[in-house]
Amino acid sequence: WEQTSSLAMFTKFAASAAVLAASLAATDAASIGAPLRLRGGDRRYHIAGNWKLNPATIDEAKALASAVVKSTKDCKRDMDTTVCCPYPYLAAVADICKGTKVSVGAEDVFTEDKGAFTGGVSVSMLKSVGVKFVLVGHSERRHGNIASESNEVINAKVKKVLGAGLLPVLCVGETKGEYEAGKCNEVCAQQLKAGLAGISKDDMAKIVIAYEPVWAIGTGLVATPEIAQAVHAYIRSWLAENYDQATADKVVIQYGGSVAPDNVDKLMSCPDIDGALVGGASLVAEKFDKIVNFK
Repeated sequence: WEQTSSLAMFTKFAASAAVLAASLAATDAASIGAPLRLRGGDRRYHIAGNWKLNPATIDEAKALASAVVKSTKDCKRDMDTTVCCPYPYLAAVADICKGTKVSVGAEDVFTEDKGAFTGGVSVSMLKSVGVKFVLVGHSERRHGNIASESNEVINAKVKKVLGAGLLPVLCVGETKGEYEAGKCNEVCAQQLKAGLAGISKDDMAKIVIAYEPVWAIGTGLVATPEIAQAVHAYIRSWLAENYDQATADKVVIQYGGSVAPDNVDKLMSCPDIDGALVGGASLVAEKFDKIVNFK
């Protein structure tokens, strides 16, 4: 973007932050920075890298996966680390991660188990090569970058992943226009209601929620810890209202949107942010190492 465009965008975001500020009233601001284990629930931090349409070759994928495994060896924190990679690399990456602290995730899945669906990849295929997590409803699939998936399709994928014994990462988040209109909570509620339709309380323990403000994905912009915490707190309150507080306290909610070494510490210190779904920085071993080993 041009510098003027970026400045204008930041100005609009700063003004829009006031809309979300009221949500912080329900959150103990003093708890920001406190250890996660002291803030309710028994949640493990979960850092996941989403490689998207990267890297270019299987050799690069193997090297990157090996670097991630190395980064987690000395990590003293009790947490989960996942790499979500393109379909052609899943088997090789799973082999490298087998027996380590790193699990493997797929970036998507098809809604059918088999048949005449050219290009489709089923949950059984993913499971057979060692996949544990599956991204569902990422904004790049919701908003036309590569697909335009409806909430109904996303819900079907969540159910399909759970039915196979795998763990879905359900992505939710608002666009720039929705954010500036103060509709962040409304949009997240709609996506949660539709994406989790028919999902039981017991199954919620197997689902990760990833809040990804669309305006922050790949732009270099990032929600401030205060804004991100407010939205995460709202998502947890929605889960408590629609399930119960005990269920809400157990659900891991990741933040995604230009997470980087220079902002991860403050984001992870927030009481309702339980991890990160990392895009571009997950492709640079040194950067992802610093994110995984956040302070």
